[in-house]
Amino acid sequence: MKWQQKVYYLIGQPIGVSFMNGQGTTGILCGISDGKLQIIEYLYQVQFALKQYDLYTIQDINEFPLCPNQQYLHHQRLY
Repeated sequence: MKWQQKVYYLIGQPIGVSFMNGQGTTGILCGISDGKLQIIEYLYQVQFALKQYDLYTIQDINEFPLCPNQQYLHHQRLY
């Protein structure tokens, strides 16, 4: 499915974006406005940034997959 067909279903979800130039980024898809994709990206520590990317620069957008073996992950203790 083309990314243009699935993008509206992905708003509010963690996504990976691949660009025409071979680079990529990840973040939470906030929306689309004025020909730009809006994504909240993690910078460092407790800082995040809302970034905007021109739609014509995007090659594909994919939703993050589920974690494998989620039952184990929920019961694992962190020390």
